[in-house]
Amino acid sequence: MTAPADAAADAGLTDDGLTVGAAASAVGVTVRTLHHWDRIGLVRPSGRTVAGYRLYSAGDLARIHRVLIYRELGLSLGSIGELLDDRSSPDDSLRRQRALLLERIAQLQGMVEAVDRLVQARETGTVLTPEEQVEIFGRDWQPSWYSQARRRWGDTGQWAQYAENAATMTTSDWRRINDAMTDLNADLAAAARTGVDPAGAAAGALVERHRAAMGAYFDCTHSMHVCLGRMYACDPGFSAYYDGLQPGLTRWLRNAIDANAARNGIDPDSATWQ
Repeated sequence: MTAPADAAADAGLTDDGLTVGAAASAVGVTVRTLHHWDRIGLVRPSGRTVAGYRLYSAGDLARIHRVLIYRELGLSLGSIGELLDDRSSPDDSLRRQRALLLERIAQLQGMVEAVDRLVQARETGTVLTPEEQVEIFGRDWQPSWYSQARRRWGDTGQWAQYAENAATMTTSDWRRINDAMTDLNADLAAAARTGVDPAGAAAGALVERHRAAMGAYFDCTHSMHVCLGRMYACDPGFSAYYDGLQPGLTRWLRNAIDANAARNGIDPDSATWQ
């Protein structure tokens, strides 16, 4: 037969406080958590029933809530215990809590902004405004090219990687990348204009620079590089761009990419996007 004290404990509520199960339910943690906090001295119940059950007073519950606040701020249980047992004035403690909360709010806001930038980069291809795009990439640049690229490659892992990179790039980063690509394109055009052998070492060094430049957007393997060379040759927009820099550059660049890939163990005729 159950003793009256045990029955009260089973019900969760006694005149002296809440049992561990009732307290856990009230604050939204597990019984196991409260047992652990008791063992390490973080939150020790103020009382016990005659049968030995833990009893949590209103003050104990208030301490548990403070633990939860500090834990939400990312503090270790050891640090939380030190803060709760600090003998300074309650006002000082509250000010420290407020400062920690404001710091956490700032961290969370930063995380929200980072997610927003990633969403924007995945959806639009960049976090630059149209005006910034034209300023950096030149008056011939068309912001709609990003949406075209997303329609074409938006479901690929490379677009996801590009978006992650783009989300963290500043306008200074984009200027640096664009300036480097402008210099590279000038060198490629000069090589094609002066008759540099696309299968030679000098051309290989140039197309390796080109492949490395793609690394600002996604990891570009030699096999992927071959696929890009094919696209440049087949896509009227890319062909017009490169041949506008130097007549015949598109074909020269593709041949140089193929030769460089072959030197690195890739058969250009069977290369795939991997």
